Amino acid sequence: MADVVLFHHVQGLTDGIRAFAEDLRAGGHTVHTPDLFDGERPASIDDGVAHIRSIGDEVLGERADRAVAALSEGLVYAGFSWGAGMAQQFAQTRPGARGALLYESCIPITGEWAFGPWPNAVPVQIHGMDKDPFFAMEGDIDAARELVERVGPELAELFVYPGDGHLFADSSLPSYDADAAALVVQRSREFLDRVGLVDR
Repeated sequence: MADVVLFHHVQGLTDGIRAFAEDLRAGGHTVHTPDLFDGERPASIDDGVAHIRSIGDEVLGERADRAVAALSEGLVYAGFSWGAGMAQQFAQTRPGARGALLYESCIPITGEWAFGPWPNAVPVQIHGMDKDPFFAMEGDIDAARELVERVGPELAELFVYPGDGHLFADSSLPSYDADAAALVVQRSREFLDRVGLVDR
């Protein structure tokens, strides 16, 4: 089975993120859920962005580094929105990554914001809504399509869901879409099953 570290979004380690982790664990996988906000749960996305700015990227990066330092190198890095950026950075820069699950965010793998080329033989799955003002309207979906094109469909998958919700797989938030979230869980577990089989 796969060993996963799941990074939360800008509203913190919510009950919905914990529930999502439990859904992955129900497939037999180990899922670590570091709380980079030390228990804070901003009430909105805007509040979450402000909270990140108040802490600072350097401190949050150090917290993330500590969270993964005690874990094995052979991790699947997963994250929601802001946390997906953290997951993508680790998947591209920390040795031994087994895969990446990027929910509602994707950073370009070329250009000034890139972490570098996508690592060889590391599978990735990306999920987001087609009218999400962050994922679809700010360029993430285009970055995801470029990643799939460059890496190839054998390793990279993009799943786009109808709707305009952001953080739609977090059952504790008003943006939750149960039907789409169920598909995200199903596809994520299938991805982790494949990664787990490679480890055997």
